[in-house]
Amino acid sequence: MKIKHRRAASAQPLPLNQILAGDCIELMNSLPEESVDLIFADPPYNLQLRGDLLRPDNSKVDAVDDEWDQFSGFAAYDKFTREWLAAARRVLKPDGAMWVIGSYHNIFRVGAELQNQGFWIMNDVIWRKSNPMPNFRGKRLTNAHETMIWVAKSERSKYTFNYEALKSLNEGIQMRSDWVLPICNGGERLKDGKGDKAHPTQKPEALLHRVLVGTTNPGDVVLDPFFGTGTTGAVAKMLGRDFIGIEREAAYREVAQKRIDRVRRLDADSIATVKAKRAEPRVPFGQVIERGMLRPGEELYSIGNRYKAKVRADGSLVGNDVKGSIHQVGAALEGSSSCNGWTYWHYRREGKMIPIDLLRQQIRAEMADEVSRPN
Repeated sequence: MKIKHRRAASAQPLPLNQILAGDCIELMNSLPEESVDLIFADPPYNLQLRGDLLRPDNSKVDAVDDEWDQFSGFAAYDKFTREWLAAARRVLKPDGAMWVIGSYHNIFRVGAELQNQGFWIMNDVIWRKSNPMPNFRGKRLTNAHETMIWVAKSERSKYTFNYEALKSLNEGIQMRSDWVLPICNGGERLKDGKGDKAHPTQKPEALLHRVLVGTTNPGDVVLDPFFGTGTTGAVAKMLGRDFIGIEREAAYREVAQKRIDRVRRLDADSIATVKAKRAEPRVPFGQVIERGMLRPGEELYSIGNRYKAKVRADGSLVGNDVKGSIHQVGAALEGSSSCNGWTYWHYRREGKMIPIDLLRQQIRAEMADEVSRPN
């Protein structure tokens, strides 16, 4: 399998697989318009902390009290949100999409602005933390989840959604909108030179793995405007996606780069995912006839050999005075309102009955090879 890289039609090259230093709004506005397939954004939460947070033993909790998470008020935060979302919308391709993650402090304000700017909400996903930090003061419920909003650029966007891949991740069960995953801890939690957390809100790789497998394809460009310690970039590199990271804090950039340098990009077979049937190219039965895979006059047989029909030169069938497509004839013979002719009809080779769907799969494989072959 070869990965086909899709690029925006722009003379300005994209800074792929790089961490850009500076303000996310300015840097997004400097990128080529409509050049990014997906954005994963983990903006400042605007936690509005009032004093230190202490455990019952009076030890201090390493909370988010950094300068980058401090705003003068809601008006300042809303202005910031409007500006970075506008920059993100500009750089997204027409069929692009975005994930925004936040807490109760900010996600509702961000969600309203997403709709104000014309983004189209597909889902809100609850990331339920299997090991949340307890509520030490005992005055509120333990805050055990964060909310992610998944949006397309517009209502008309043909966004990527790998339904079957997510179903496969979930042991064959349809993926729900509540994800139970642990917070980042143990060996995955990055530390600085002093042994402290390198970043207070580092996201687990499991979360980004699910997002990227479900809503991107190999070769897509993933932008993270609040790159932090580089979880998005590390997972994107591993899964054969390209990334662009934006981070203004030098300490985070240094940790992120070292982390990403250690990641090994998986081979093409390892990152391939199950595709939904509807995502595969349509193959008319007539192509099977045109290509000589079946011949006019050859007979097809139903499951169990109950019925047979003759192939005609135009790709239609005739059997028991019934004429029509492979689907129409199968449905008529079975007295059914519908029939999948590809799985219903079989042809005979060397005494064996073979479903005609194998011929369709062969044509699809050839088409995929043509698409992925370099010019």
